[in-house]
Amino acid sequence: MSEYPVHRVGYNENPFASSHSLDTNPFEDPATSQADAARLESIRQREADLERRQRDLDQREQQLKHHGKNNWPFFFPLIYHDISVEIPEASRPLINRLYQLWLVLLGTLVLNMIACIFILIAGSSDGGRDVGAAIGYLFIITVTSFLLWYRPIYNGYMKEQALYYYFYFFFCGFHLLFSVYITGSAGLIQTIQMFAGHHWVAAILGLVATVGWTLQGLGNAFYYRQIYTHHTAAGHTMEKAKTELASHGAKAYFTRG
Repeated sequence: MSEYPVHRVGYNENPFASSHSLDTNPFEDPATSQADAARLESIRQREADLERRQRDLDQREQQLKHHGKNNWPFFFPLIYHDISVEIPEASRPLINRLYQLWLVLLGTLVLNMIACIFILIAGSSDGGRDVGAAIGYLFIITVTSFLLWYRPIYNGYMKEQALYYYFYFFFCGFHLLFSVYITGSAGLIQTIQMFAGHHWVAAILGLVATVGWTLQGLGNAFYYRQIYTHHTAAGHTMEKAKTELASHGAKAYFTRG
């Protein structure tokens, strides 16, 4: 009989099996560290953001293809104007407010003209001159304010180019000075004279027009400062504006896209 114990291997046992089996799958990816996980999450977020931006651009392109025809003013379309399509989402509230202020200006000019007609009827010695000036203001200021300060800042936020901002700052600054003049001098003095003479219709219309001039002036002054802060933060400079003008030409600043 043998002195050494004999280990018998059963027929169902694997003779090559190790008693030190692996607890993990050798083909699995190695565990990632917290830093790697954070980096991967950042990459995924950037990819998602790029995909979202691309979808927004594709959507805007499709909207422009289908809705990019001239639509403003509605009674005789001359240009395309759509804040919800052309202006970045973050800037839409500001441009909407500026457009509303421009509409307040337009309404004020109409009321100012009507007030001047009643002032003429009331027997003012300068009534005829005031009516002529009011009619000129209605047409000239309506067109120039839209083209010289509202439209430039609209395009400025749409294209984010420096020259538009300088157009806006110059012409809107002039408009603000004119608003101070017509509110504090021309409009208010005439309104006081109408109240003093008990010409109530002319006086009330003059008062409403004066309030309109004041509201649009204060509103534009408030957003003027806000836009200047944005312009500075965006790094727009006169040198950049000159470079853009040299690169794109003056015609580019009167076209959309």
